[in-house]
Order: sequence, then C-alpha cells, then structure tokens
Amino acid sequence: MSPANKSPNVIAKYLPVYFALLCISIIQVLVSYQHFSMIGTLTIFLLLATASAGLAVMYFMHLAKERRSLFLTLIPAVIFVLLMMNMIWSDGYRLLNLRPFPH
Repeated sequence: MSPANKSPNVIAKYLPVYFALLCISIIQVLVSYQHFSMIGTLTIFLLLATASAGLAVMYFMHLAKERRSLFLTLIPAVIFVLLMMNMIWSDGYRLLNLRPFPH
C-alpha cells in the first residue's frame, strides 16, 4: 500500500485532545474544593472554560484545518455580538429591579 492511500490515524489525533479536556475537567473539580476568593475562582473557571471550548471547537468541529480567512471573519462577528450583548445588560438590570428610567 502506498503512503498516499494510508488512512490517517484518527485515534492518535483525538486522544491527546480528549486527555487534555479530561485534565481540564479534573482541574475544575480540584479548584472547586479550594478556598479561593470568588473572583479568583471565577477567573480560573473562565480561563479553563475558554481553553476547553477552544480545544473542542478546533478539533471536534474541525476548525483547525480551516483557512485563515474564516478566523478573520469570525473574530469581528464575535466581537460585534459581545458588544451588542453589552448594550442590553443595563436594561436587563433595570427591569430586574422593576425601576423606571432614572430622571
């Protein structure tokens, strides 16, 4: 069989990613039992969630093999969505407390 006809070893490609995600989950459980401040725990969890989401998107959704132009179009779209979410948070807080607009 020629090297061009060989099928790639899928298990060797995804097994390290699986173990990395497993290690991130174990770290999250260990951090939850530590007595950090609320801000410290939240920061650690957000960093770990970002890392695990990045791994999942890059390998399990096959975005690691995409062209660079896809990333250059996705990044401004994500920034736009986050900015638009930022615009409605103040209204959500106002409605949560059932207060009218300040005069």
